[in-house]
Amino acid sequence: MTRPAGLGAYMTVTAAYWAFMLTDGALRMLVLLHFHTLGFSPVQLAYLFVLYEIAGVVTNLSAGWIAARFGLTSTLYAGLVLQIVALLALAQLDPAWGITASVIFVMLVQGLSGVAKDLAKMSSKSAVKILAPADDGGLFRWVAILTGSKNAVKGAGFLLGAAVLALFGFVPSVLTMAAILFVILIGVASGMPSGLPVGRKDAKFSEVLSKNRNINWLSAARLFLFGARDVWFVVGIPIYFYAVLSDGSEDGNRAAFFTIGTFMAVWTILYGIVQGWAPSILKAASRSPEEILAQARRWVAALAVVPALLATLVLIAAEPSPALTVTIIAGLLIFGGIFAVNSSLHSFLILSFTDARRVTMDVGFYYMSNAAGRLLGTVLSGFTYQVGGLPLCLATAAVMIGLSWLGTSQLSARVDTEARA
Repeated sequence: MTRPAGLGAYMTVTAAYWAFMLTDGALRMLVLLHFHTLGFSPVQLAYLFVLYEIAGVVTNLSAGWIAARFGLTSTLYAGLVLQIVALLALAQLDPAWGITASVIFVMLVQGLSGVAKDLAKMSSKSAVKILAPADDGGLFRWVAILTGSKNAVKGAGFLLGAAVLALFGFVPSVLTMAAILFVILIGVASGMPSGLPVGRKDAKFSEVLSKNRNINWLSAARLFLFGARDVWFVVGIPIYFYAVLSDGSEDGNRAAFFTIGTFMAVWTILYGIVQGWAPSILKAASRSPEEILAQARRWVAALAVVPALLATLVLIAAEPSPALTVTIIAGLLIFGGIFAVNSSLHSFLILSFTDARRVTMDVGFYYMSNAAGRLLGTVLSGFTYQVGGLPLCLATAAVMIGLSWLGTSQLSARVDTEARA
């Protein structure tokens, strides 16, 4: 069997992305749980991640042009370097600082980490369009493997972050991750095969904004899809589970940390596995573009049902109970599976709608919308939980998925030749 020409570069890019996302998942759990134990409210916890998401909106717009101008490897390496800097900076946090100073400092560091994450993501996803084989559904398979494996690794990062926080404390955990990521950066930089574009000097920043109708509608659908996930995932569910599982003692906190970290890890790992299986689940290799779009509309409609049902169950329950907790966990795992298929469809569609010349800028624009959705979901997660608890978080998710369906319904299998000209 002939080895695809771009496989070596694809594997190296994927390995670098894995390393980055392991630290990204661990860092999010470290920050969330550490500052919750320091007494931060749900809204204050959401503030810690706001600049992270704002940075993603700005970074994705500019990163697409930077990669088109200077090459994909430059943005990939820059993402890894900035994540190391962010980890080292976070280790300098002084417990003697007040809440306001701590929030501002962590917001700034998280903002830097957000820049790093989206540089790495845009580089990795764009590379797939260039490196994947064009026949037999190769593009869908390769992007599904990259995206699915990335999310499985990030899920392992959630568990890693909760575990090292409970066992070793905040600062030692952050410094260890920085050291590991530095070693991986050196390995990737010294062993990167050829195959990725080095950039083109005629790339203009004005090209970043897409004229492709499909890309614009898909970006809108992506915004609400990821907002619907993060409105319960970022603050609502971790704090709800903490309230149910911990008695406030040190041992109780430790047990709650492990349980929350395990749930977040299992959810994200299963989500990643389903993403990797999505081409087989959808039988994508044998489907026409029209059939793929019809699948996208059906799967997002099915997704809206889950948070709507869970919101109703939690609302009518008199108080938290083991049975309710198990039901919530089961429902959110089902949500994760359906969400994974939707996300994988989106990741394929954005690459199928663009072309190699514009890929970094279209992918950057699309992930700008993704970041805007996470920003919206992050802000709403803290606000809705503080105002209406978990039921309001889940009900808001259902509404946002409905808006994602509206965007998906506008997609067309017709190639937008004018936009590509």
